[in-house]
Amino acid sequence: MKAFVNHFSFEFRTGIRNRTLLLMTYLFPLGFYAMMGLLLTTVNPAFRETMTPAMVVFAILASTLLGMPPPLVAAREAGIFRSYKVNAVPAISILLIPGLTTFLHLVILAVVITATAPLFFNAPLPVDWPSFVLIFILMAFACVGLGLLIGVISPTSQMTVLWSQLIFLPSMILGGLMLPYKLLPEALGRVALLLPATHAMNAFRGLAQNLQADFDPLWSIIILLTGGVLAFGLATCLFNWDSYNTKQRRRALLALLALLPYVIGAFLLP
Repeated sequence: MKAFVNHFSFEFRTGIRNRTLLLMTYLFPLGFYAMMGLLLTTVNPAFRETMTPAMVVFAILASTLLGMPPPLVAAREAGIFRSYKVNAVPAISILLIPGLTTFLHLVILAVVITATAPLFFNAPLPVDWPSFVLIFILMAFACVGLGLLIGVISPTSQMTVLWSQLIFLPSMILGGLMLPYKLLPEALGRVALLLPATHAMNAFRGLAQNLQADFDPLWSIIILLTGGVLAFGLATCLFNWDSYNTKQRRRALLALLALLPYVIGAFLLP
């Protein structure tokens, strides 16, 4: 336990000093938050209603999908994981440490956004705080799992960009952050249901913001929780200790099982 705590403390301090991680974890989300607050609240005043959860969801997406996978691939290519294996460090600990440090950074980001949005942009505070916290935790859990899974299955840092953008970019357009789900055509609405951001925004609207949800928010909570469990489990099962385990790479297609809850939701939800 002491070794785990020391490793966690080291990774957290290293992340603060790493310029790339600092950019993706703090500067990029907060810069985008400030820009959207100044722009969209002027062009579309209704954006204020969901600004706080939307910017929290954006911060989660940026930190987990864009910030987490590259360091995992770099550590594997540098042989760091092999040294962990020699010292009997379990794979689950190697994945939990970056997951927990990223979650801690996200808590700080969420507090900053939630506290400043009403002051700077006249955005309403959440109506139901326990629901807001629960949905934040579930969205972070689901996306941290996906970020770890992308880092595990990607053979190179360049591939992490491809896999991450396949989720990040559609989330920005279809995930309900700036364009409400109800305005999407039916076909695009089905695609949007494959994204964690859509379910997080639906749950935030229906449970935390006292707004009309687009579909039952309880289903969104179940899908986020199930998706996070599957993503973490698959990341652990498919974990590579080095870059030469080609047999393990061929099993990377199993990573698509992490999308199973979202696919089921896309077929069953209205």
